[in-house]
Amino acid sequence: MYNELEEIKEHCLQCKKCSLYKTRTNIVFSSGIPNNKLMLVGEAPGYWEDQKAEPFVGKAGQLLDKIFECVGFSRKNDIYICNTIKCRPPENRDPLPEEKAACKEYLDKQLEILQPKIILICGRVALNTFLPDKSSITKVRGQWFDGPYGSKMMPIFHPSYLLRNDSREKGSPKWLMWQDIKEIRRVYDEIK
Repeated sequence: MYNELEEIKEHCLQCKKCSLYKTRTNIVFSSGIPNNKLMLVGEAPGYWEDQKAEPFVGKAGQLLDKIFECVGFSRKNDIYICNTIKCRPPENRDPLPEEKAACKEYLDKQLEILQPKIILICGRVALNTFLPDKSSITKVRGQWFDGPYGSKMMPIFHPSYLLRNDSREKGSPKWLMWQDIKEIRRVYDEIK
C-alpha cells in the first residue's frame, strides 16, 4: 500500500497536465496515515498548504485536528487526508473543471489503493466531485451515501466555514459538526 502510494505521489510531483503547475510552490499530495478505514478528501490546497506541501495546515487544519481529537482521532494514527486537486489555484479560487479532470487520476488511485471504509467529503468542491447531483453541503452534511469500493461517504462542513460561523448553539454549523463527528466515530468503531 505504502509503495503504491509513493509511486503515485512521485508521478504526481512531475505533473504538468494543467496550468496550475506554473503557479504552484508544491504539490500537496496527502498527510496522515494510509489506512483502509478513514479518509478525508478536501477541496484544494490553500496558501499554507502550498507552502508546506501538506493538506490542512493553516487555521482550518488546526480546527480540523481539534475536531478529530474530540472523538479520539489523530491525523498521525487514524486518518488519511488528501484533496480533490493537488495544486493550489491562484487566489484560492475554486478549481476549474479541467483542473479537477487533470487531477482525477491521482485521487482515483488514492481511493483504489486504500479502499477506505469511510470517506469524509469535506466542503462543497469535494461534494461536487463525489456527488455531482448534490449542490449544497448544508442540505446533505451528516448523511451517509454509498461510495466507491463499498465505502460509506459523509459530507461534512469545511473547517474554514466553521471558522466563519462562531456560534455553538443548537442547530449552528459547529453544533451540527459535533453531531456529525460523533456519528462518524460511532460508525468507525463498528468497522472490523
